[in-house]
Amino acid sequence: MRSFRIGRIFGVPLRLHWSVPLLVLVIGFGLGRSTLPAWVPDRSSTVYATAAVLGAVLLAVSLLLHEAAHAVAARRCGIDVEDVTLWALGGVTRMGRPRTAGVALWVAVVGPLTSLVFGGAALGAGIGLHAASGLALYAALLAWLGWANLLLGVFNLLPAVPLDGGRVLHAVIWMATKDRDRSELAADRGGQIIGALIVAAGWFMILRGAPGGLWLAVIGLFITFTAGVERRRAAISAALRGVRVGDAMSAPVTTVSDWLTVDRFIEDGGGRAGHSVLPLTDLNGSPTGIVQLRSIAMVPVEHRPEVRMRDLAVPLSQCTVAAPDDLLNDVVDGVRTQVGLHILVVEARRLVGIVTPHDLTRTFERHTVRRTAGGAAAPPRWR
Repeated sequence: MRSFRIGRIFGVPLRLHWSVPLLVLVIGFGLGRSTLPAWVPDRSSTVYATAAVLGAVLLAVSLLLHEAAHAVAARRCGIDVEDVTLWALGGVTRMGRPRTAGVALWVAVVGPLTSLVFGGAALGAGIGLHAASGLALYAALLAWLGWANLLLGVFNLLPAVPLDGGRVLHAVIWMATKDRDRSELAADRGGQIIGALIVAAGWFMILRGAPGGLWLAVIGLFITFTAGVERRRAAISAALRGVRVGDAMSAPVTTVSDWLTVDRFIEDGGGRAGHSVLPLTDLNGSPTGIVQLRSIAMVPVEHRPEVRMRDLAVPLSQCTVAAPDDLLNDVVDGVRTQVGLHILVVEARRLVGIVTPHDLTRTFERHTVRRTAGGAAAPPRWR
């Protein structure tokens, strides 16, 4: 998801997807050109435009409050939260996995509850202002904001992953069956089914001449695709349950001294390496980061004698590092994205192995004797 960081909220990094400004423009245009003039006629274009921009911004703020509620609840329950990203279809809070069904239920339901409370408060304020002289436009704006948040809260409670209702369904089934893997697979399948139904409803609306059906179909496709991805991830997680990092790693590991210049690295035959990434070590043999071959290839020829490998590297602090005895699932859940699914295995400050996407695929295939609900899981494609 292409986004950029704009600050922090409650100590959690906040990111904004490029689609959010577009959403604000689209909603603001519709609000100012049709909704507000229909509800409160005989105002100037400037007044409608100002109110529409305000309403669109307030809607974005309400989406932020929804995701912030998830983040705060997760952190209070001891779950690591990586960041919050706002985008056109709402928001995404990247966090660790809840340890219990009760925690999973609370973290899932607190977002929709926030939207419902905010929506009810805005709607109530709009009704209260309706009778006040000269405030009819603001009353209409608050009423619209209230209904939008109530709709958001109710829609998010649909039992379809990745919506919050799908997380609630997963937690409830988990409580009932005491089986996390089966409940996750069941909730993901439910998301695929409901997503397909939403797509069908959207196409039915399009055939009946309702342009809003296109947006509904897009949402349905998103739900179906995401639920399928999460079902696959859940099947992989179940297959790798109990596997240690040391059981999946490749060893020994070919390393490169971080002080080498790019041209020296190429002269020594490094350019013919058959790996997409290479671990770097310092003079003491301790790992210092990972360099991607594509980064090396992008260095202009005239600069290669002066650019050192460490200048191109993703530093160790931004890499995924694990010990041989760590559980593979726990490490993969917290993987850093800067270098993809590449895990440096370190013991006593020495690099003892590396887990690559190929290693993960090989390990998964070796453990597919464990069947999941609905049949054997398909081999993953790690990136």
